Amino acid sequence: MKKISDLFSRHSRKRILSQSFFLGALATAGVILNAFSLSLKVDAQTPLPIVNNTEIDSYAQAVLAMEPARQNAFEEIKKLIGNGEIPKIVCNDSNSFNGLPKKAQDIAVNYCTRAQKIVADNGLSFDQFNKITLELQNNNMLKRQVYDSLLRLQQTPESR
Repeated sequence: MKKISDLFSRHSRKRILSQSFFLGALATAGVILNAFSLSLKVDAQTPLPIVNNTEIDSYAQAVLAMEPARQNAFEEIKKLIGNGEIPKIVCNDSNSFNGLPKKAQDIAVNYCTRAQKIVADNGLSFDQFNKITLELQNNNMLKRQVYDSLLRLQQTPESR
């Protein structure tokens, strides 16, 4: 009868040791490659900023300045349409005015003209403003920056 020590002969122990070493090396390589892979994903997912802080502040100022005019235009159009649904009005898409009665179209055009002036007065082109608006739909970091800027701009001077 063989002793247990005989089962783990020198040859057998070498083989187990080399297998353990191989599996350990394989596991270590997997961990390193996984960490490297995650690092690459994080770097690749961090977008370059499309907007700088000055543009964010300009955007927020324009939004704040436009809001009262937008609300007034919306209320006027709502009165004209009554219980009907107000279509989405997009200033750079004249087709979005088509579903409105003539007087409501005039209100929308007047609002859009004022909005373009407000955007320009705040240092942005209308294209830049629209680009930021579109980017806000998918970029939570930019949303947060604009939100923070809006909050800061709405603070009363004595609370700053």
